[in-house]
Amino acid sequence: MDFLEIAKKRYSCRNYTDNKIEKEKLDLILEAGRIAPTGSNVQPFKALVIQNNEGLDKLKKSMNTFNAPCAIVLCANPDKAWTRSYDGKKITDIDASIVLTHMMLEATNQGLDNVWVCNFRPDILRTEFNVPSEYEITSVLLIGYGVSEPLSPQRHDKTRKKTEDLFIFETF
Repeated sequence: MDFLEIAKKRYSCRNYTDNKIEKEKLDLILEAGRIAPTGSNVQPFKALVIQNNEGLDKLKKSMNTFNAPCAIVLCANPDKAWTRSYDGKKITDIDASIVLTHMMLEATNQGLDNVWVCNFRPDILRTEFNVPSEYEITSVLLIGYGVSEPLSPQRHDKTRKKTEDLFIFETF
């Protein structure tokens, strides 16, 4: 698949089979996260991979997991993230988003369905998984094999704004 084909194929899956993800596929997903660009390449994140039933049950205390057999909880350390000198903006969330996007698209490339989740209880995740206080829990990627048919890759023609409504050239 080429990149746009992968990007159009990816959708938010909210119902998974209980089939486990093959180690080879998970390794490629993690590699995609590892090579993702971050500000000044400082890689200020840790990703907690949850696959066993005990961990998935803990995860369910803080969020709807849609019965996914694998979750990647992305945590980022704002004190380690690159900071823009002109206004002090820390790019923690930007770095985390790039890393999660790489993993999400590689999961799709591997024939796996996924959903990016931000609706979770960080306090519960922090306690259940002993997340150190210096890390922000930014997002969770649920991955597995979807129960139902994926959405059409052509849906974007109807569900997204037109290119000319989003992109402007040279000046606002």
